[in-house]
Amino acid sequence: MTVVTMHLICSIYRSSKKAEMYLYINKKQGLEVMPEELRSLFGTPIHVVDLLLRPERKLARVDVAKVRQALQEQGWFLQMPPLPDEDLYLAEGHQGAR
Repeated sequence: MTVVTMHLICSIYRSSKKAEMYLYINKKQGLEVMPEELRSLFGTPIHVVDLLLRPERKLARVDVAKVRQALQEQGWFLQMPPLPDEDLYLAEGHQGAR
């Protein structure tokens, strides 16, 4: 049995509401696959880039296999902003962090 590896072309959008939140969309399906709840959370999608999402590709903060699986199953993947660094949070004088 031969395994065929499908290459996906995805569009990446940044959120107009939340810094460092990104949405990966299967380019073939377009933004129509976004559920209404996601639209209200994400805001207006601002296009960043289109790219070929090969299995061996490295992404900065997410596992390419998880992104590919989500794109194949639901047509989109939401990359949440990173959690704040607790040491920096405390150093900035924030109260009640613990």
